[in-house]
Amino acid sequence: MTPEPLDLIATLLDTARAAGADAADAVYMTRIAHGAQVRNGKAEDLERSETCDLGLRVFVGQRSAIVSATSLDPARFAPLVAQALAMARVVPEDRFAGLCDQAVHGHVDAAGLDLLDMTEPPTTALIERARTAEAAALAITGVSNTNGASASAGRMDIVMMTSAGFSGGYSRSSHSISASVVAGQGTGMQRDYDYHSAVHLSDLEDAATIGRHAGERAVARLNPVRPRTGRMPIVLDPRISTSLLGHLSGAVNGITIARGTSFLKDRMGQQIMGTDITIIDDPLRIRGLGAHPFDGEGVRTKPLTIVENGVLQTWALDARSARQLGLTSNGCAGRGASSPPSPSLGNMHMQPGRVTPHDLMADIGEGIYITELMGSAINGITGDYSRGASGFMIRNGQLAEPVAELTVAGNLVDMFARMQVANDLDFRRTTNAPTVRIDDMMIAGA
Repeated sequence: MTPEPLDLIATLLDTARAAGADAADAVYMTRIAHGAQVRNGKAEDLERSETCDLGLRVFVGQRSAIVSATSLDPARFAPLVAQALAMARVVPEDRFAGLCDQAVHGHVDAAGLDLLDMTEPPTTALIERARTAEAAALAITGVSNTNGASASAGRMDIVMMTSAGFSGGYSRSSHSISASVVAGQGTGMQRDYDYHSAVHLSDLEDAATIGRHAGERAVARLNPVRPRTGRMPIVLDPRISTSLLGHLSGAVNGITIARGTSFLKDRMGQQIMGTDITIIDDPLRIRGLGAHPFDGEGVRTKPLTIVENGVLQTWALDARSARQLGLTSNGCAGRGASSPPSPSLGNMHMQPGRVTPHDLMADIGEGIYITELMGSAINGITGDYSRGASGFMIRNGQLAEPVAELTVAGNLVDMFARMQVANDLDFRRTTNAPTVRIDDMMIAGA
């Protein structure tokens, strides 16, 4: 990270203070994205983009406003500041507004997190990687068509500073590959996919493996039936068990707690899951896809235990939601260039259990192994849950015929309480979970 962006942002903040801002902060993000899309072996789409986003937030008393720009141009600083101050002076006061009191005084970087891989694959390498993935998928017997395969690489640089003395910056690289294919013919066609993303190219899964998995999954879904309607256990594949962490993240968001619109609003310190379940948000995981050394308000990040042995431990808080609740920020503020900070959890995982996925469902006489969820009818206030799904029947502890066109329904309070987890946690995504079993779910099928 060169010192130039920090020096320019310092000048911007000085300009804001001199023009009448009581406090200010700014974030500057640059992104480089390079990708190739292949279909039927031919390069269908090549792209390269370089974007810059600058966000300035100013405070005038307890009023604030945000303006954004697409360059860090000193010639634009004065009019940008004038626009922000004019906006701030006409908005209503917010008694919870202000810079975060828990922000670091000093500089923070990402030393030790190993977030930057300087490898820059040429376009030819990206095309070849995508072709390899697609060819491997098409080689699976039963695969009849392709939606294409893609490979990409990118880099993001973030610089942030506040008028209260915080400065920080870090860079993060990314590499990814995906493939999506179709199996079968006519009205009996089925689609499936596989993908992988990594911070370092050396950690990216082999392209042929990605393609083979996509093809095998598509073929396995051929000739699905609709299961009977009734109550039965479900088992969630790790690809979609992470969605449960997404629902938890929303339920512990400080904004929803302060508004009283979360089904967990009265459950702090209570048992909400089994005693063998612990859920952690770890923004300091080395080479983590969502790793970051500081949050959107300049608070140094640290691992945060959301649920420990089934007991709800904390909310996800930024400065504003923390003040509303009479608490202090715990470093969970996320931020874009044109939006104010808000609570977010970006590197969550559910710790693995002790049994294999096979043992987890060994005693299920009849159930559903779910590999895909569609649509969403989640009530964040009550926890009511209803989603379309597809996957496979479980019969006598074994995967059986594919199923589709079913709806899974329940309530997240009850679902969380009944969750059982396998030991197959694999850090492949920003949010990660092992195979999860939930008994006594309502299945609407045939």
